[in-house]
Amino acid sequence: MADIVLHHVPQSRSQRVLWLLHELGVEFELRVWPFDKTLRSADFLALNPAGRVPALEIDGRSLWETGAIAEYLCERFPEAGLGRAPGHGERADWLIWVHFAETISQHAAALTQQHVALREDWMRSPTVMKLEAARVGKCFDAIEARLDNDWLLADFSAADICVAQATAMARHFHKVGDRPKMAAWLDRCTARPGWVASDSHAGIYGQEFYDVPAG
Repeated sequence: MADIVLHHVPQSRSQRVLWLLHELGVEFELRVWPFDKTLRSADFLALNPAGRVPALEIDGRSLWETGAIAEYLCERFPEAGLGRAPGHGERADWLIWVHFAETISQHAAALTQQHVALREDWMRSPTVMKLEAARVGKCFDAIEARLDNDWLLADFSAADICVAQATAMARHFHKVGDRPKMAAWLDRCTARPGWVASDSHAGIYGQEFYDVPAG
């Protein structure tokens, strides 16, 4: 078994860890799980007690939560330059943006539940869909306002990985629209070989964009 094992569901939060591993250039094993009740099995709950991906086996234990994993990996492999160590002038901003990815993802997850997981129309709420899509838009506005550079910080980092992956999920529900700096940044991110290697065209989402139904 490889020293690093990533448990992954395509088109989910675990993609940001997969992308980060590719950018770090380290060897790892990938184990792909379906987006179903298998994640509630005893075997998987031993890796992540919440029954969610990612779970990362490394250094003799399992880690979960993408922000924590990003911090750990960047500290474990500092030579890649994707983290910002304590005392670095960009440390605070790096932490903010790495964890802002989860703010975006919580709205994307709510929308995924509404549009994808809840299969019957009577289970869904157009009101919730509209509210959560609007909240994604506010997150996109924050990214647009931040970008005075090619990247979220002075140079490409795990902050870009985390936020761009979350944005890629969220744009299934709110279009990038008239945010030219964000659009160009996202194009730069998704052109990177690490993104290309981690991206999957099959997974949770069956269509490119989910509009709010009438009602």
